[in-house]
Amino acid sequence: MEKLKVLDLFSGIGGFSLGLERTGGFDTVGFCEIEPFCQQVLRKHWPDVPIYEDVRELHHEGPVDVITGGYPCQPFSTAGQRKGAADDRHLWPAMFDCIKKHKPSWVIGENVAGHISMGLDDVLSDLESEGYACRAFIIPACALGASHRRDRLWIVAHTSGIGASRLQRQLEKPSQSGQGGKDNALNSKRVHADTNSIRQSGQGWAEEPSNQKATGEGEADQLVNALGWPTVPAVRGRNDGVSRKLDKNRLKALGNAVVPQIPKMIGHAILEAERQYND
Repeated sequence: MEKLKVLDLFSGIGGFSLGLERTGGFDTVGFCEIEPFCQQVLRKHWPDVPIYEDVRELHHEGPVDVITGGYPCQPFSTAGQRKGAADDRHLWPAMFDCIKKHKPSWVIGENVAGHISMGLDDVLSDLESEGYACRAFIIPACALGASHRRDRLWIVAHTSGIGASRLQRQLEKPSQSGQGGKDNALNSKRVHADTNSIRQSGQGWAEEPSNQKATGEGEADQLVNALGWPTVPAVRGRNDGVSRKLDKNRLKALGNAVVPQIPKMIGHAILEAERQYND
C-alpha cells in the first residue's frame, strides 16, 4: 500500500509526524509551525520537508491524505480564561479551511480535555458538514507508557466508507499499536479511550468525562490516581554545558508536544482500517 501523505499543522517539534512515520505507512509532505526554535528542530530531522509559518496563510500544493493538528488549547483550557472563539488564538477555523481545501481522507486533531465542554461540538459539526465521520477519545500519556498522566482529547475523522466503529476496534487492538503484551495499558483496559465521549448521531454528548473523573467513579481514573502519576513529566535542565535559554526553549517545546506513541497507535489503527476496507 502506498504511504499516506501527511500535512502536519501546529507541528511543534514533530510529535505527530514522528509517531505516524514510525508505523512505516506515512510520509510527511509539509509542516506548519510558527515558533523559530521548533522550526529548527523540524529542519534538523526533516531537512527536505517544507515548513509553512502561518496556518492562516498556508498554500501547500500537492495531494494530502492526512491532516493532523494539535490546534492551540488556550481558548479551551481550564488553566486559562476559556474565551473560546473570542480568543485570538482560536485557530481551529484556519485548520478547518485547510481541511476544506485539501479534502484529506483522514483528520487527526488533539487538544486538552477541557475542549469537551467548550468548542468540541463546533469542531465535530464542522467536520460532519464536510462529510466526515468523527470519533473522539480521551487518551492519557500514561496509557502508552509515559510516566505522567497528561489527559488529552484526540479526534479522528474519516471521509469515506470506513466506519468510525471499525476504527475504534482497531484502536483497541494492542497488536496494531505496536504496544503488545500483558503490560499494555490499552490491552489490559487499565487506561482506555473514553467511549462515553463518542458523538452519537442525534444523541449529542454523554456527560462530560471530567465530571466522572471528579467523582472518582471511572476504573481508569481510580488506577491512575492510585499510582500517583503526575500531570506533567519531571523534565529539568541539566548541568551539561547547555545554556539555560536553550533548556527553557526545550522545556517549552516538550510541554507543547504530543506524546509520539499516541499518533503511532492511531496510525497503526488507520492503516489496518485502510487495509480491511480495501481488501
